[in-house]
Amino acid sequence: MKLVIQIPCLNEEDSLPITLAELPRHLDGVDVIEWLIVDDGSTDRTVEVARALGVDYVVRHPVNKGLAAAFRSGLDAALQLGADIIVNTDADNQYPARYIPDLIAPILRHQADIVIGDRQTGQIEHFSPTKRLLQSFGSAVVRLVSNTNVPDAPSGFRAMSRDAALQLNILTRYTYTLETIIQAGNKNLVVAHVPIETNGKLRESRLIKSMFRYVLRSATTILWLFVLYRPLRSFSLLAAPFLLGGALLWLRFVVLLMTGEAGRGTNVQSVIVGSALLIIGFMVFLIGLIGELVAMNRRLQEETLFYVKRLALAQPDFHPTLTRLEPPVTQETPDA
Repeated sequence: MKLVIQIPCLNEEDSLPITLAELPRHLDGVDVIEWLIVDDGSTDRTVEVARALGVDYVVRHPVNKGLAAAFRSGLDAALQLGADIIVNTDADNQYPARYIPDLIAPILRHQADIVIGDRQTGQIEHFSPTKRLLQSFGSAVVRLVSNTNVPDAPSGFRAMSRDAALQLNILTRYTYTLETIIQAGNKNLVVAHVPIETNGKLRESRLIKSMFRYVLRSATTILWLFVLYRPLRSFSLLAAPFLLGGALLWLRFVVLLMTGEAGRGTNVQSVIVGSALLIIGFMVFLIGLIGELVAMNRRLQEETLFYVKRLALAQPDFHPTLTRLEPPVTQETPDA
């Protein structure tokens, strides 16, 4: 059983030593543990610090591509390294490494495919009341869309099995946290969670530069993923007001006609507007139906991609940016 711990990094030369100092090298039920960092276009000494502190592998992005791309590159590299379990954590030491055994335990027992570390955001002191409320509301929406019970959807502290990692396809560019849960729920993967505490804050979040922007982008991501994975339901909800409005206007006209209050050429606006609304609603519903057929085809393609990945991972040059970090060589000075 092999565990790969991956850490996306962007200019983390100061915080990385603190994070690495807590990472385990031996755990019960695991034969091999390797450390992997994804250097997402760092301009400082992140890679040199990682090499000096014993990190095994690095994936380097020549330019900053964002957290989602770094996470995806880390998954690909960890799979190529033969990982049976992959743990993702942050370089800012937010997540205590002492919880890694709890995180991987449900996977070792074959009780879960993905396990999320629940930070219990209501108890984090440096979170403002607004941020706590938004985190709670966002997680509730993700639970609804994904049909899971994850209480802390934005948490980046998570473990996943090899098969789960092979089935995840990161499409968004902003953050992977919400998409992976929604994907997992729609692929019928078992998503569990374990309670954790967090370490003190070493620096400000680079992902959440503005709360308004974060909420807007997260809401856009959730909405887009809902349409992507539940197209028929999405467009049915969109079509419902048009169909209901059209049906009510036609019902009004029929009632007036039966009671004798509508004659030839009167109340024709109800018929015209009602017909237009019914046509619009029907067309929107048809778009959802087509989207559902496309989604079914995409699921078949993803199953094919799952097996293609398995074959590709057997190739030694599958991930050309993966580099093994050798410890620095120290030169001994000869005795005088």
